[in-house]
Amino acid sequence: MVNIQPYQFTPSHLAQLVDLINYCQNIEAGLGIKMAEQSDIFEIETHYQQHGGQFWLAFDQNQVVGCIGLLPLNDEVAVLKKLFTMPEYRGDPHRLGRHLVDEFMNYAKAHRFSLVVLDNPEGEQRSHYFYEKQGFQQVNRDQLKFQWSFPDRDSRFYMKKI
Repeated sequence: MVNIQPYQFTPSHLAQLVDLINYCQNIEAGLGIKMAEQSDIFEIETHYQQHGGQFWLAFDQNQVVGCIGLLPLNDEVAVLKKLFTMPEYRGDPHRLGRHLVDEFMNYAKAHRFSLVVLDNPEGEQRSHYFYEKQGFQQVNRDQLKFQWSFPDRDSRFYMKKI
């Protein structure tokens, strides 16, 4: 059974998280994103949690099988970051991506965010479909009145009002 928990540092969980992200971004999707471009992963407590955000890990028998992060840009806007799941947890019967987004949205609502934004590489068609199914709408980058750091791979942008 999969269990979603707020991130708490352990060397094993961080190593598994790095492996998950590397697998999804580079082995599966071939994006060529280095971990050096994503230093937030090594500073989850200070980058996400100490500034009103959160980062969750999904576990199956103490193995990290998914993750998602909420990065506040201000009191109203949160960025959905680092949504990754191992392939066998996508779709039925697990629907882990949906459960992670639900956890994210519950937290966002409880903390009174009114808008969620995200970036996603253009070539990730499966992800685009998933986000659109979750109610996100694609927007042009120039429609966003704020910026955040991300490894840009011809990115697409989405937003959802809460």
